[in-house]
Amino acid sequence: MLFRQLFEPQSSAYTYLIACEDTRQAALIDPVLETVDRDLQLLRDLGLTLVYTIETHIHADHVTGAARLREVTGSKAAVPQKSGADHVDLPVREGEPIMVGGCRMHPLYTPGHADDHHCYYLDWPGASRVFTGDALLIDGCGRTDFQNGDSATLYRSVHDKIFALTDETLVYPGHDYQHRRVSSVGQERERNPRLGGGKTLDEFVALMAGLNLPRPKKMDIAVPANRECGEMG
Repeated sequence: MLFRQLFEPQSSAYTYLIACEDTRQAALIDPVLETVDRDLQLLRDLGLTLVYTIETHIHADHVTGAARLREVTGSKAAVPQKSGADHVDLPVREGEPIMVGGCRMHPLYTPGHADDHHCYYLDWPGASRVFTGDALLIDGCGRTDFQNGDSATLYRSVHDKIFALTDETLVYPGHDYQHRRVSSVGQERERNPRLGGGKTLDEFVALMAGLNLPRPKKMDIAVPANRECGEMG
């Protein structure tokens, strides 16, 4: 397996490249429109064929690069079915793995940050990974105050789906604002100040209710665009 973690600084967003070394097929998880040229160059440099762009959810802070990448490479846009997005090639559902050559991506339905949110679990010998989008961040989690978010739902999603994985499973988040790159399920279960360390459901709900976060700057542009898989007209 080939793996790259890529960063877009304006939204502090991570994009992940997963590829099968045998078939040279690749997928990009949560591609960003502004970094499409970078991603295309990386695919060329590694001799890979992009078969899927895979979204964790409908993003509010950036526009997906899925449509542009599909236009150039012929890749298919995989988006959670629950998003109701248009121009989707592969509706994502829990229990229906996405195959990228020999790499099997398992969607995990993890609502709470947004009602369509999915994480992706990759069980690879010696290197199990979960790509957690905005559901679970390093020492944090995504907000729950828009896009049908719900704090109690997010708490259950993280505890029932992500924290149920083995301690050694690597956690790769959708964002990090302090330039951290990776954590583990064991570390987040033990130390995450919002969701770990035995934090109760009621404590988490109260904490999230008091955040008073500003509205995402790109929300009015990003959400409608991402409901069209980035097709801008």
